[in-house]
Amino acid sequence: MRTLISNVGQLIAVPCGPVRGRSMRGVPIIDRAALVIDDGKIAWFGNEADAPVGPFDQAIDAAGGCVTPGLVDCHTHVVFAADRAGEFVQRIGGASYVEIMQAGGGIRSSMRTLRAATENDLVTLSLPRLRRMIAGGATTIEIKSGYGLTPADELKTLRAIRTLSETLPVELASTFLGAHTVPPEFDGRPDDYLAAITDVDLLSTIRDERLAEFADVFCERGAFTIEQSRRFLTACKSFGLTPKVHAEQITRSGATKLAVEVGAASADHLEFINDEDIAALKASETIPVLLPGCNFFIGGDPAPARKMIDADLPVALATDCNPGSCMIESLGLIMSIAATLLKMTPLESLVACTANAAAALRRENRIGAIAVGHDADLLILDIPRIELWPYRVGVNPVRTVIKCGKVIEIA
Repeated sequence: MRTLISNVGQLIAVPCGPVRGRSMRGVPIIDRAALVIDDGKIAWFGNEADAPVGPFDQAIDAAGGCVTPGLVDCHTHVVFAADRAGEFVQRIGGASYVEIMQAGGGIRSSMRTLRAATENDLVTLSLPRLRRMIAGGATTIEIKSGYGLTPADELKTLRAIRTLSETLPVELASTFLGAHTVPPEFDGRPDDYLAAITDVDLLSTIRDERLAEFADVFCERGAFTIEQSRRFLTACKSFGLTPKVHAEQITRSGATKLAVEVGAASADHLEFINDEDIAALKASETIPVLLPGCNFFIGGDPAPARKMIDADLPVALATDCNPGSCMIESLGLIMSIAATLLKMTPLESLVACTANAAAALRRENRIGAIAVGHDADLLILDIPRIELWPYRVGVNPVRTVIKCGKVIEIA
């Protein structure tokens, strides 16, 4: 199947990730461009006047709109069983996230509803959310477990993610977040809980059924210490799961340095990161993933994105879509929030949601970029200039979503 996309107003030629620091705002933009897809891969791109001659099996008119790589949402908790809108109202009234969590809300609230749900329930409830994310331009989406907090319920969640992956026309990356918090039946016994979720039978099942690629831990006050997090990630890594870390979200715990130590694909949140942590990330291959939607949703100061970019880090962005601290499904909205809260330029935000987010999922060699040989994961937008995307806050400009060269029906 050979496809020509022509009449492109701006082709945002994001290079292969990770794209570091100041290079994030220097992405080439090709005006009056065209792009050729061959067998699901990008085969050529450049000025339309220089486009290869057909024949083509399919021709797509971009109608003067922008073409970008498909977006990569590299941190979500989008598989859950019930909303937590009541907590949203409590926060409006002045309750903090920590106070709600200590009163039995937060993750434990999602735990109770997920345990009561079936695997089919989780699939049915999650499909509409994911379809909206695809309509907003996401062609690759990471999804974490972590609301079950028993071996059986974590497996139920991971199997639901697998079913969703088989159902949807985009790529899902699955993460085992068994170490999200300590469930009530293990209160005061976090080490016993860690033993349960690093049980050989559980980790063998995840490996043998290919239920996850990554393992994540919430390394934070009230969740898991550095040593406990190291133990969990080391056990998971021995079964083939690549580490990820929720790091420095509420306090500075040292989790960023742990992420670097264990070779994590990413360290995520980073609101309380310091200069030592930035230096550690710069000397590593661990991608810093920022989640400004969470700061927008529950308050608090965002991560120091400008400082990190100026330090030449390959910053990524993600939605952190979850029922408690960030019920935001749109990466386009995240780009607008990144502009206002993080002072990131439109090009920096786009790179953070494409090439660098792909690197946070260890997929930078085939997605997240406009590069010959990469998967043809592309978006055609109904805007002539890329800065209009974050500028038109809350407006979805995505006209066409293409995954591996195939147009996805998003109506």
